[in-house]
Amino acid sequence: MNAMLPFPDLSPEIFSFTLFGMTVALRWYALAYIVGILVGWRIVVRAVERPKLWAGNTPVMTKQQVEDLLFWVILGVILGGRLGYVLFYQPGYYLSNPTQILRIWEGGMSFHGGALGVIFAGIAYTKRHGISTISTGDVVCLGLAPGLFLGRLANFINAELWGRPTDLPWGVAFPTVAAQDCPDIATICARHPSQLYEALLEGLILGALLIYLAWRRGGLKSEGLIGGVFLAGYGAARFIVEFVRQPDAQFVSADNPLGLAWHVNGWGLTMGQLLSLPMIAIGVFLILRATRKA
Repeated sequence: MNAMLPFPDLSPEIFSFTLFGMTVALRWYALAYIVGILVGWRIVVRAVERPKLWAGNTPVMTKQQVEDLLFWVILGVILGGRLGYVLFYQPGYYLSNPTQILRIWEGGMSFHGGALGVIFAGIAYTKRHGISTISTGDVVCLGLAPGLFLGRLANFINAELWGRPTDLPWGVAFPTVAAQDCPDIATICARHPSQLYEALLEGLILGALLIYLAWRRGGLKSEGLIGGVFLAGYGAARFIVEFVRQPDAQFVSADNPLGLAWHVNGWGLTMGQLLSLPMIAIGVFLILRATRKA
């Protein structure tokens, strides 16, 4: 038997109790969203409270405007994340069962859809208040990494979004029936902990890079630089991790065991990789635009 790591004895629920015949529970995933939003909000507030970080010592918005924008961002994440999952991953199912679209508590959110939702919400807010949309995008991107980091950790605790089977010594034996459904493995099936790869790349490393650029390299003084680094960095990280991440079941078939959303003769890209390519392209464009103006 190959070396592997056992799945930790963690429950998706932090605690639960019964109130008036109803079970109320606090789950790690919900807590990750709450804490991620609060930490991201504090990072952004700290940035706008330090004028020297900005061109002309003038922040793009005030603390009060940041708090107002937070509501729009949360709305964009929820609506965009859900609609993105519906349209990108299971359009046929939800067109046949439209009432299921509203059942967010049963799972099914897309980061790329959430990103689009935040973009549209940001554009609507900035146009309404006459604020620079690109600089506002820099501010929003500066605060996203904590939520990504904590969200991926919560995915791991939930034993979901695991990776492909592996014989590497840090492979994890996830306990769910689906995770142990490995046709070519008769014993315990270890999988890449792709959630932890993403937490490290998209959350910890990318977040540290953005803070370094903003606080130490004057990144917020170059309009679009922070946003460009986030988009390109997240897109590249997600593109790489997709090589070891288990694809969504709806894309897997006997003729397409790798679950590629687009492929020719067995070579192609997953849906996550396809959706990451525009992010990388836009991110590189914003970085080049910012550096040329500097």
